[in-house]
Amino acid sequence: MAKKSISTETASILSVPEGKIIDFLTKQFFNDTPEEYVRQNIEKALVRQYKYLVEDMFPEFSIKVGSANKRVDIVVFEHDKPHKQENAYLIVETKKANTNPHGKKDGIEQLKSYMAACLNAKFGFWTNGDDRYCFAKREKDGSFYFEEIPEIPAYDQDEDDLYRPERKNLQIATADNLMFAFRRCHNYIAGNAGMHKTDAFWELLKIIFAKIEDERSNKLTFYVTPEELKNSSSALSTKKRIDGLFENKVVKKYPMIFNSDETRTIELSPEVLAYVVSQLQGYSLLASPVDVKGIAYEEIVGSNLRGDRGEFFTPRNACRMAVEMLRPQPGEKVIDPACGTGGFLITAMNHALKVLQKNESELWANKSAPTPYEIEELYRKRTEYLSTCVYGLDLNPALVRAAKMNMVMNNDGSGGLFRENSLANPHTWSTETNKNVQLGSFDLVFTNPPFGANILIDDVNILSQYDLACTWDKQDDGAFVIRKDKVGEPVLQSSQPPEILFIERCIKLLKPGTGRMAMVIPNGILNNPSLEYVRYWILHNVRLLAVVDMQRDLFQPGNDTQTSMVLMRRFSEEEVALSYENKIDYPVFMAVAEKIGHDKRGVAIYKRDAEGNEIVSESSNQEESIDPVTGQTVIFSSDSKERVIDDDTVDVPKAYKKWQEEHL
Repeated sequence: MAKKSISTETASILSVPEGKIIDFLTKQFFNDTPEEYVRQNIEKALVRQYKYLVEDMFPEFSIKVGSANKRVDIVVFEHDKPHKQENAYLIVETKKANTNPHGKKDGIEQLKSYMAACLNAKFGFWTNGDDRYCFAKREKDGSFYFEEIPEIPAYDQDEDDLYRPERKNLQIATADNLMFAFRRCHNYIAGNAGMHKTDAFWELLKIIFAKIEDERSNKLTFYVTPEELKNSSSALSTKKRIDGLFENKVVKKYPMIFNSDETRTIELSPEVLAYVVSQLQGYSLLASPVDVKGIAYEEIVGSNLRGDRGEFFTPRNACRMAVEMLRPQPGEKVIDPACGTGGFLITAMNHALKVLQKNESELWANKSAPTPYEIEELYRKRTEYLSTCVYGLDLNPALVRAAKMNMVMNNDGSGGLFRENSLANPHTWSTETNKNVQLGSFDLVFTNPPFGANILIDDVNILSQYDLACTWDKQDDGAFVIRKDKVGEPVLQSSQPPEILFIERCIKLLKPGTGRMAMVIPNGILNNPSLEYVRYWILHNVRLLAVVDMQRDLFQPGNDTQTSMVLMRRFSEEEVALSYENKIDYPVFMAVAEKIGHDKRGVAIYKRDAEGNEIVSESSNQEESIDPVTGQTVIFSSDSKERVIDDDTVDVPKAYKKWQEEHL
């Protein structure tokens, strides 16, 4: 389902006292606690994913349990019925992280006691974020019992439809709920399958792949029934179904990813597999927002694959800032030669795809109801773009595989990812890579190369390719020249950090005269006196477009290197010659991103007013979805009050666009 936002109106800006949070349902102030964080995520999910109506829900609802009064975290009432205990339909209990689900006081038994006290309540939901349990209350022989079920029903959804879902009933993930689900599944596999965390991660990715391919099918087979969830014998049916899906669709479609004996099958027991399926079956991974999927995916990738070669994945807000400043267009070839998990590529790819869809929809006779031919033409052009314009390289084979999986989850484009040493001589690359990646052929480069003194490059075969691997001497007039030995050959340095070599390699990947790049560069390269020759070389090979000094906590937790996002355009041969004659002069956009949305611990930071109270934005949003099968348009409206992330990267592209209009 293609989806786009068609309007966003900010109605007012409110401030929230310190230590408080505004409730999503009632708009009242609650204490900002770890438990409240979990509850607010679930409230948003009940409205945005499960489509329950705000007016049918209430938090902190008082009920009678025996002679005592108890407060239920969230009650969903029968539609249009008064908010009374006898009208409760769904009981939800949310707890702070690490709460024991089997504890007597705050665990699932508490939920069951509340369900028992609400005689007409049919379903129950318990979560601490990482753990999640769903129950149905059943009647038998005049009494009732509780059956664990894979999922609670959405608004107006029959329970029969719940266990064998159709594509139209799959839910779009919101807030951090998909991140919780991925983490929950990963932890469950690691804890119950006797696997190391990294092995558990790869098994989870196999299941995610199977889920995505199932969503592309006419008849869904990625599900587990309550009976299959009960015991290992019944779960054999789930395993047979998911194994068949994985081996017959995923492995055959992606042989380059699943190319060894251990990757061609899902190595999980029936009961573990059934649990993981139960946690994911209700989501639509294809239709969920890119950022929601990105945060969820990179949460588990980062905890498993971040290595010792300076690999710190670029936060999504920094990727988005760079992409919005360079604005990649359909037909422009883009590459990240240090692609990691693919964050930059996915952001750039989806920006171009949005432009492509907007351009195509302008040609439709009826924008809200495209014809089958118009839809077919849109998807033909999407496929052409994804297969010919998106490329990535990385030295780490595990990251390449993870990036391919990430790309598949985000509109695909995985065919252009290759495991290569980007700094090596292109003649040493594989035939397939050389066929797709040539120096001087790319319109755009987005990259955050690995950096660090502990990963120096000292291979002469690599160093000999680069001007920036040579020893440079400064002349009396301030110019730099490469030092030559007695026979006139350049004198190489004994080693060079990869971030310096990547600057030259990335510039040489760009088309002369037009190719544009956004690159994360350590500030030491931009201001260290001993590296003046690097800056000299850069200024004679590119036109600087913008330099954004990033806040030091950008890569925290984990790395506090001060960096800048540097945008540039490669000079043509004529411009290079003119630059050495000092005949090129131009303005450069400069900015400082003092706030990047989180602190050094990775905890989100929100905007505050003059009194120190957090600011909340009240907005009304409409999203338009077009089903590529039926061509029908659905408009989903929602009102929300959300804390505003204190993040300058949102404002930098706007300032850059205004600056361009005034100076270029």
